[in-house]
Amino acid sequence: MSDLSSTAVVAIWIVVVIAAYIVGTFPSAVLVARANGVDITTAGSGNPGASNVARVLGWRRGIWVFVLDAAKGALPAAASLLIGAGSNPSIDGRALAYAGGAAAVLGHVFPATRNFRGGKGVATGGGAFAVLSPVVFLMLIITWVVVSRLTRTAAVASVIVVTALPVGVWAVGRHLWEVPATVGICALVLVRHAGNLRRLAAGAESRL
Repeated sequence: MSDLSSTAVVAIWIVVVIAAYIVGTFPSAVLVARANGVDITTAGSGNPGASNVARVLGWRRGIWVFVLDAAKGALPAAASLLIGAGSNPSIDGRALAYAGGAAAVLGHVFPATRNFRGGKGVATGGGAFAVLSPVVFLMLIITWVVVSRLTRTAAVASVIVVTALPVGVWAVGRHLWEVPATVGICALVLVRHAGNLRRLAAGAESRL
């Protein structure tokens, strides 16, 4: 395929980022909980995410929410890589995938459709990195499961894996720019865990 014009490249980036944000706003936890007669925004911790759904409705429904939320990050990242492959060398598919993944996380965390009150972004960000760095994703999923079972606290497991993610990206030898890009996405997720960290320090964090 011949090189795209600069206008076309910019347009593709804008469309991907906006579409990824919209995908990120899909209220997986709210819909799954509502189907079971629960308003997840007022139950448990009130967070519309997989961990709170698991806490309130059980692991089976929590896993459903995790898969749906992860798909919100994976789909934009995968689509971006395909776009990059099809328009080579006009568009850097990995850079576009990072932008799409970040936009999906932003949509999940700050959804315009729900007064910018969303989840924590762990599963959605994880979905993006399942596409971008599958080996790292697999290792951190195992880590999350082990830590959450040992501590019975999802926030501890989430903070550990989110903090470790940039290290994992660096360790597997990805492009150097991907490390600070990963740090940026992880920082957004960690900011959403500020309340959890305060509750952990006070010994008041909800248990799984």
